[in-house]
Amino acid sequence: GHMNKAEQPAIKQYELPKSVVNGEQREERVKMSKIRRVIAARLKASQNTAAILTTFNEIDMKNVMDLRAKYKDAFEKKYGIKLGFMSFFIKAAVQALKEIAEINAEISGDEIIYKHYYDVGVAVGTDKGLVVPVIRGADQMSFAEIELTLVALGKKAREGKLQVSEMEGATFTISNGGVY
Repeated sequence: GHMNKAEQPAIKQYELPKSVVNGEQREERVKMSKIRRVIAARLKASQNTAAILTTFNEIDMKNVMDLRAKYKDAFEKKYGIKLGFMSFFIKAAVQALKEIAEINAEISGDEIIYKHYYDVGVAVGTDKGLVVPVIRGADQMSFAEIELTLVALGKKAREGKLQVSEMEGATFTISNGGVY
């Protein structure tokens, strides 16, 4: 249905998160119980002393590949940009973050801060190394808006023109370190 819409997406300007959007609370602070604080402290201590591990999971991407193949030409003709895989990954990650709020949260002192916004960092390789610009409000973007934003941020990253504010505040990060 999205492909049949006639309007072009408007690219949003990059902004730092605001404390309130559309009257909704963007963050919720919940005081941790004593046992939860002990668990958090022990998990952090374990993270600081344990070896870092990367895991790989294989998934069947056939449905996504078929969908992309079916609409790639119409998508590129309509939006002037290719339909890549990263927008699918971002949409899936945002859905998971909405379903499991603890993943989109952080611990600060004796509180858990649940974030009700979805600013996704996406690793971009440059000549000077990896940088992670942030796509603000990814939950409210269409596939085309995500793809256009990815291209714009990637170009700025490769040209060395990213601002620090464009790399801060991600609530979740997607990285593809395969080429490294």
